Amino acid sequence: MDQRISLITLGTRDVARLAEFYDALGWERTASPDGVVAYDLIGQTLGLYPLDKLAEDIGVPVDQLGHGASTFGLNLSQKEAVAPLLERAKAAGAKILKPAQDVFWGGHHGYFSDPEGHIWEIAHNPFSPLREDGAFRWLGYGEG
Repeated sequence: MDQRISLITLGTRDVARLAEFYDALGWERTASPDGVVAYDLIGQTLGLYPLDKLAEDIGVPVDQLGHGASTFGLNLSQKEAVAPLLERAKAAGAKILKPAQDVFWGGHHGYFSDPEGHIWEIAHNPFSPLREDGAFRWLGYGEG
């Protein structure tokens, strides 16, 4: 199996409302079939799909999907960019779970939840510098 993620699908109760939230963050939608809203990312796509249709596609009841203990991370190249992005998310309707702050391991981060409870970490990791195109790798893109 290839070591990558191609598509992240968020099951949503209100696709239009959640799409408005991500639009307000400045993300641009890409063409997609009816009922799906998609945003092309760097190397992946984020899809918004009706929760009931996702459960039907998987073949399980909606209540079995629940909310997993997961977060989505957006790493930034500058520490100073973390707080403004959290504020932009708040203005778009996010709930700030943890304001921007230094972390014990030497980074800087904060957390928010989108209008349906999906949790995002906004971070700057000085030990994992981003590639020029913004791509992230755990230990950066240094030589070796």
